[in-house]
Amino acid sequence: MSGLHLRRWPGNEDRPALALHCMMGNASYWGPIARDLRTSVQIEAPDLPGHGQSPDWDGGPPDYHTVVTRAVAELITRPLDLIGHSMGATVALRIAVAAPEAVRSLTLIEPVLFAAAPDAANDRLLDRIGARFAAGEAAEAARDFLAIWGGVDWESQTEAGKARLTRQIRLVQASNEALRRDSAHILRDGGLEAIDAPVLIVMGAESPPVIPAIADALAARLPDVGRARVPGAGHMLPITHPHQVAELIGLNLQRA
Repeated sequence: MSGLHLRRWPGNEDRPALALHCMMGNASYWGPIARDLRTSVQIEAPDLPGHGQSPDWDGGPPDYHTVVTRAVAELITRPLDLIGHSMGATVALRIAVAAPEAVRSLTLIEPVLFAAAPDAANDRLLDRIGARFAAGEAAEAARDFLAIWGGVDWESQTEAGKARLTRQIRLVQASNEALRRDSAHILRDGGLEAIDAPVLIVMGAESPPVIPAIADALAARLPDVGRARVPGAGHMLPITHPHQVAELIGLNLQRA
C-alpha cells in the first residue's frame, strides 16, 4: 500500500526524522514536538492506513501491521531518526529489527508489543473488547479500548468522532496477531540485539502496568538503551505532555 498522507514541519533538512502515531490517532499530534525539535531534525509523519487523510485498509491480506510496516518502510530512503508511539512504536521497532542500518536513533514511546510481557489483566481487557466487536458492538468496543488506551472521554466526542472511532476499532482487532502473539517475529532471537542505534523507551508514569513490563523486557535485550518516565502522564503523553516528550527525544538524538 502506498499513497499515505504525509505531514511535514520545518526543521533541519540535513537530518530527517520519521514519526509514527498511535492507533486511532493521526499524524497531526506530532506538530508541537516537531516544532520543539526543529533545530535538530525535520520531522515527517504519515497518517497510517485507515487514519487521518490516508486511504483506508482493505482488510488484507497481508495483515494490518504488515501493511503499515511496508507502507512506512517505503518512506525511508536514507538512515534517519525513527520515533513511534504505541502501535506506531511497534512498527518502528519492527523496521529497526529488519533493517538496523536504516535507523540512526530509535525512540519508542509506550510500545504496545504485548507479546514481550504477557499480562493477565490486559489480556482480559483485550479479550472483552474482542468479544464485543465480534458481537457487533463496535461502538462499545471502541469506548472500552479508548478508556484505557486512548485517554478519551467517549461522551465528549462528536457524533462524527464516535463514528470514526467505531470504524477504526477493527484495526485494533486486526493488530492482535502482531501485538499479542508477535506474528511479525519482532522478538525473534538476535533481532533486538542487532539494533546498534541508541534506543530510548519513554513511558507515562501513570500508564497501565503492562507498559513498564514491556519496557523491561525490551531493554533487557537492546544493546544501547535508556528509559524515561514522564510524571503525571498516561499513555497519550505525546499529546498531553509534548514538550517533555520532545526534550527526551532530543536527548536521544544527541546520543546518535
